[in-house]
Amino acid sequence: DVAKTDGFVSLGSVKAGGRRPSGADALSAIRHIYFKTTKRTIEHDLAHAIDLLTGLDSEDEREKAAVYMDGLAQMRSEWAAEKRTATAAPRPAGRRPKS
Repeated sequence: DVAKTDGFVSLGSVKAGGRRPSGADALSAIRHIYFKTTKRTIEHDLAHAIDLLTGLDSEDEREKAAVYMDGLAQMRSEWAAEKRTATAAPRPAGRRPKS
């Protein structure tokens, strides 16, 4: 069972004892990460999901995981764009961009 706290899934909980989870357990953990990730945890969660993905043996398991991996990557991109927009320097009032 994967330990969880506030959407954060510890990588150590999956690597306990140095053994890799079974394909079904890894896929379940990736799914759990997908549904529990937040803006605060997305970078760690994506790295954790990639680590789990590399341990999947069958092509079928990797194809199923790809859906969640794509979703995680999209969330990271969207949240990063929001962050860039929020921190962008405002334009001086009354000036229009050159055409």
